Amino acid sequence: QVQLVESGGGLVQAGGSLRLSCAVSGRTFSAYGMGWFRHAPGKEREFVAGINWTGGSTYYADSVKGRFTISRDNAKNTVYLQMNSLKPEDTAVYYCATDKAPGGAGTAPYYWGQGTQVTVSS
Repeated sequence: QVQLVESGGGLVQAGGSLRLSCAVSGRTFSAYGMGWFRHAPGKEREFVAGINWTGGSTYYADSVKGRFTISRDNAKNTVYLQMNSLKPEDTAVYYCATDKAPGGAGTAPYYWGQGTQVTVSS
């Protein structure tokens, strides 16, 4: 079965940086889009960033554009989210996900990881 495991979350000060990783197993990784989502208390889960199978197309929520960068290493079956200039409003549980169908860019998630907590203090 498909399994996704996030890592790299933690507590940082505003203006700091974190890099999240998501390791995928159970399927051919390179053919599928990957995405990052986050869920903050009192809010619905929202899309953060997505990337297609080659890494040539990326998509970002307006709230993180210019601060976050999504990338992937198909040889390692891993997708990353580099988060810079973090703000307290970035505090959330961050989830990685992958599409069920190949050829997408992580915007139609089907398989989900368990999430990793990111907390940004003032």
